[in-house]
Amino acid sequence: MMAACVLDLSVIVPVKNEEESVTILAQEVKEVLSAYPWQWECLFVDDGSSDGTLSRIKALHGEEPRIRFISFDHNHGQTAAMLAGFREAQGRILATLDGDGQNDPRDLPVMVKKIMTGQADLVNGRRARRHDSFIRKISSRIGNGFRNRITRDTVADVGCSIRVFRRECVANFPPFEGLHRFFPTLVSMQGFTRVEVPVNHRPRQSGLSKYGIRNRLWKGMRDTLAVRWMKSRMIDYSIADHWSEKGRP
Repeated sequence: MMAACVLDLSVIVPVKNEEESVTILAQEVKEVLSAYPWQWECLFVDDGSSDGTLSRIKALHGEEPRIRFISFDHNHGQTAAMLAGFREAQGRILATLDGDGQNDPRDLPVMVKKIMTGQADLVNGRRARRHDSFIRKISSRIGNGFRNRITRDTVADVGCSIRVFRRECVANFPPFEGLHRFFPTLVSMQGFTRVEVPVNHRPRQSGLSKYGIRNRLWKGMRDTLAVRWMKSRMIDYSIADHWSEKGRP
């Protein structure tokens, strides 16, 4: 069950062993969002960090109550962290950021306004200029093309983690590992609208990347086939008439 909706915006940040970046990222989110009249929170989801990440987040919460957190007993993966964040978040609009600081919080206001003005249900970031290694860029391009081909979708940058969306988009998400790799496709499958906008992508300043070809290739291919299967089994229907509490039609 998702938390009560009492805020305008919840920014959800899954983290694992990012003690060097969480303080900077939290400060950036606060500076950006404090310029707008929105009621907001920044919710860190600690995915079983083994360094000082959780301690730093707790200290941030003590200084700024709008910086909230939940933590896992051990590592459960990015998808689990995202789903836990969705359920705990109190905003009617949700946003996601990577915890490594490569996503720029300054992109959030434009994306939030598109949701608030009804231009889309999901605004997905598209990294205009990526600051990643050559190997990671190539593997991402191949993976993105493969996913689009198999799922018959046209997402320009499915690997971009900065997104803003109405909370209804994720209320009925299927809880399977790897879900975060197919976020835009799964939202569209439910009938929600989406747009993509160019966003800033920054070099990683600290820590080590958690992703590589070995830990993503085979899982990604298997998950892609699963999403293709789900799309082929989707049920689509419309109700022509219905019973009303005011009386039968």
